[in-house]
Amino acid sequence: MALDGIPTPEEIRKAETENPNTRERDLAESLGISEAQVLAARIGKGATRLVAHPDGIMAAACELGEVMALTRNRSVVHEKIGTYANYHSGVHASMVLNDDIDLRMFPKHWQYAFAVEKPTDAGLRRSLQVFDAAGDAVHKIFLRERSNTDAWTNAVDRLRHKEQSDTLAVSARAPVEAARSNPDKLDVLRQEWARLTDTHQFLTLTARLRMNRLGAYRIAGAPFVRQLEPGAVVDMLQAVQADGIGVMVFVGNRGCIQIHSGPIQTLRPMGPWQNILDSGFSLHLRQDHVAEVWAVDKPTKRGPAVSVEAFDAEGALIFQVFGVGKEGKDDRPAWRDIVAKLPDLATETV
Repeated sequence: MALDGIPTPEEIRKAETENPNTRERDLAESLGISEAQVLAARIGKGATRLVAHPDGIMAAACELGEVMALTRNRSVVHEKIGTYANYHSGVHASMVLNDDIDLRMFPKHWQYAFAVEKPTDAGLRRSLQVFDAAGDAVHKIFLRERSNTDAWTNAVDRLRHKEQSDTLAVSARAPVEAARSNPDKLDVLRQEWARLTDTHQFLTLTARLRMNRLGAYRIAGAPFVRQLEPGAVVDMLQAVQADGIGVMVFVGNRGCIQIHSGPIQTLRPMGPWQNILDSGFSLHLRQDHVAEVWAVDKPTKRGPAVSVEAFDAEGALIFQVFGVGKEGKDDRPAWRDIVAKLPDLATETV
């Protein structure tokens, strides 16, 4: 063990060998390090550090053909199968926008990246993996049987970082911002909320009023928000599945938001996990992490944007679900009906 208490690369690799079926994230937690540090220990032994900027990573991704895109936070994993295309670069925010893979990326949080080759029972699994300054996963791209492995090899050569050390110094993980309200500005919040024309204006509004998303929800009241029972998340997923409507499922972290647009066909609970297991979309939710759920109504030029949003006990956003409104098929009225029937949080009476 190193003097600073961080396991040496040799100790990390030994722990991996002794726990071959343990996921990197879980192994990192057991060792008291970050997931990126686990991968760094493999440098020269199945991992190559890459330049992490989205422009390079996405250029490579667009050449790979069919892959699996994965974005997660500590409570939910969002997986989409498809091809990367229609990438738009931006200084503060970039995006991939197509029917299969829909991403919003924030380059300042793309700090470390690795190309990884990992032997599995099904063969060698190749991936591109991106991490933030704390070494937490931002976005991962896993090659599939039909992926272009030559393009992957070329991307590794092209994006290879000049630093190939098997140790990695990461920053302390930023704490979750707790709910922040400003009751003195409640009237302004409600007045300005009613004037919204786009959902993206909401965070600008709350920041100007010295609040954040959850803090604003806690004080806004009807007709803008309703607090739901934590179990309403499962009720919502089951109703969407039963009605066969399309929804937009947003899962994100500081560096990336990944969106699924479409129906939910297969729900399968397993212990604390609530799973969606569809052919091109999977979601794995730790239902026991859900502490607060809100039904939210924001006005837009295209009509009300109604969402169901789940938060953990520290106030971190887990995921959001909206109705899908596309030309020729508008599922938003059916979605609003589902949300209206979800159970309110029971309140104690004296």
